[in-house]
Amino acid sequence: MTGYRNARWRSLLAALLLATTAGAAGCGVPTEDAPRVIEQPVPGRTPSTAPAVAASGPASERLYLVRDGALVAVQRRLPREPDPQHLLADLLAGPTEAEQARGLRSALAGSDVVVSVDVWGVTAYVEIPAAIEGTGRNDDVLAFGQIVCTLTSRAGIERVVFTRRGAAIGVPLPDASLSQDPLRAADYAGLIADA
Repeated sequence: MTGYRNARWRSLLAALLLATTAGAAGCGVPTEDAPRVIEQPVPGRTPSTAPAVAASGPASERLYLVRDGALVAVQRRLPREPDPQHLLADLLAGPTEAEQARGLRSALAGSDVVVSVDVWGVTAYVEIPAAIEGTGRNDDVLAFGQIVCTLTSRAGIERVVFTRRGAAIGVPLPDASLSQDPLRAADYAGLIADA
C-alpha cells in the first residue's frame, strides 16, 4: 500500500511539474543570459517551521526540548487540549522564537521523524519511518527522550512503544542500551533538567 501511495504521489508530482513548466514556458518567463547563485540550505538542517510565538488559551501542553545536552520541559498555552498527534506535531515543529532565545532547541530533525501515533489503553505506539535509525548517539537518545517525555506528560499516556511497519523496534536509552520495551519518562529521568 505504501509503495502504491509513493508511486501515486510521484506521478502526481511529475504531472504537476510538467504542467508548471509548460505553463511557465507559455507565459513568457524570461530566460537569463548569465548563471546566478542560488542559495542552498545548510546540509543537515531543515528549515524551521516553528511558530513565531506560542499560542494562548485555557488548555496547556508540556513539550520536552533540549538545552545543553539535557531535556527541558516547556509549557505552552493552547485554545484546547491537543490529541497525541497534534502534541507530536507541535513538538516536531520545534521551539518558538522565545524558546530559542532561551537556548532551547530540538534533537528531532524535521517533521518527517514520526509517521503516526496511536494510543491503545495507556500505551502510545509511535510509528517511525525506515529512514530513521537509533544509533545510540547523544542526539538520538535526546530525540527519543523528547518524544517519550512529551507523550507521557499527557494524561492517559503512561508509556511509549516505537514501531516500524507495526513491529516494535529498539531505541536508545541514556545508558547506551537499546530497548524494545514500553518506555516511560522515568527511563530518561537522568537527562531531564530544570527549566
